[in-house]
Amino acid sequence: MKLNEKYSKYALVREMMETADVVRNFKTDDLKNVAAAIKQTGKLFFTGEGSSRIFPAKNTMYSAMRAGCEICMATDGSRQAAEYDLTKYTVFGASNSGSTKEVITLLDRLGKVGHKNIFGLTAREDTILAKYARQTFVLKCGWENAVAATKSVAEQALFYNELLACLQGRTLAGKLPQLADAVKAALTTDINPDITKAISGAGTIYFAGRNDGVAEELTLKTNEITRKKSDYLEGTYAVHGIEEVMNPEDVVIVINPYKAEEDKFQKVLVDGVGMKVIAISDEDTLFPTIKVPAVGELQNYVYLAAGWNILVEVGLNIGINLDKPVRARKVGNEYEG
Repeated sequence: MKLNEKYSKYALVREMMETADVVRNFKTDDLKNVAAAIKQTGKLFFTGEGSSRIFPAKNTMYSAMRAGCEICMATDGSRQAAEYDLTKYTVFGASNSGSTKEVITLLDRLGKVGHKNIFGLTAREDTILAKYARQTFVLKCGWENAVAATKSVAEQALFYNELLACLQGRTLAGKLPQLADAVKAALTTDINPDITKAISGAGTIYFAGRNDGVAEELTLKTNEITRKKSDYLEGTYAVHGIEEVMNPEDVVIVINPYKAEEDKFQKVLVDGVGMKVIAISDEDTLFPTIKVPAVGELQNYVYLAAGWNILVEVGLNIGINLDKPVRARKVGNEYEG
């Protein structure tokens, strides 16, 4: 993906490419109050819908577990969260528009029962969301024109990662220049035309990998960007039964595959089904691999950017107008109360 005429006429591509600078220039308001609330409750619940929750929340939870963070973290969509007792949790509601119905409804319910530790994250000033939160943080990336959220997803996730760092008594600031360079490299790396062709011809595009938000978020982006069917296969689900209904023309894109599982994927999917397996990784794998720079604890952002790059190439190869899906909307379900 390059910023030439072929690509740059699409808002989606321009916003993806802006992500590197969003990372490089990332700053947030003082996190002292929200960090104190989280430390007091010892529990943090992330909610939101679609891209505002999948990667930002799950990536943070993965980072926290790897770091041995003692804060209990959980996430679910707002409708399901309304069935939970969240009394002892600090709650973060994320909505780019600040008007997502499910999120507003949940925060309203929590407020009415006296819940005090409610925080919001949005991409707009003066939103409905802010009326229901103790404090609302506004992203600096600006509103996106493309239906598929990209740069905002990265900034939401960075906000949560910086919040996690704050809880640990540190900051991510020193790591951001290297991350920005790696994100740009992942966005602009050349994708082998054979890989683009294989994915373009797939009946279903499967994404496999850790439950850290990357593969799941790319599964959603596949629908919005390529208009193709997709499915997220957590962990080793790809080789635990679903191979029965896979077809040779289908493709599995595995994010950062476990070395110990590569032979199994080769035997079951490549040799058994006859399908193509493609990897996104910072090291060589058994499979055709989109190789990206290694940046340590923030690696997932680079994998996500590489996935965006692939999907843009596939969408353009198929002949899709990247900015004009037929049915998908920017705000899935807007609050009208």
